[in-house]
Amino acid sequence: MHTQRCLWSLAAMALLLAGCETAPTSTVDRNRLHDEVQATIERFKAQDPGMTERFSTAWGYAVFPGVGKGGIGIGGAYGRGEVYEKGTMVGYCDLSQGTLGFQLGGQVYSQVIFFQDALAMQTFKDGKLAFSAQASAVAAKAGASATADYENGVLVFTIAQGGLMYEATIGGQSFSYEPR
Repeated sequence: MHTQRCLWSLAAMALLLAGCETAPTSTVDRNRLHDEVQATIERFKAQDPGMTERFSTAWGYAVFPGVGKGGIGIGGAYGRGEVYEKGTMVGYCDLSQGTLGFQLGGQVYSQVIFFQDALAMQTFKDGKLAFSAQASAVAAKAGASATADYENGVLVFTIAQGGLMYEATIGGQSFSYEPR
């Protein structure tokens, strides 16, 4: 029991510390994040050529190049990204997730959230978008974007980069946004 409390405290502290600054603080870090976001967009398009249309027709999107997720009974995830509206970068965002339950392992994945319209985009910017435990993402693969539909103005795709947890669930995620 003591070990679980210690792990929970460490996971919570890591999420709090990671989430203190939504935008990278230095120009070097901002440039590095931007390069990672652009590479991630290209990786999604290469995985599923139909993604090109999603990126060009969505009202906006948030791109998280690397979300680190891990847990041993208690888990957490964190990722930082950029937000685009009508194809123009408008700010920075971060993703936080805390979980409790049967889990073991770690994973790194990329995630893109598409916003269908101005209302969905504004909900995200206002910090009111959060995914429940029942929400799910679409694993990006050839043809996946053609059949995926928006739910409440939002559509999420993921690509696993590596690790021992393979899943497309996004339950419990919350987001912060900081304008550019």
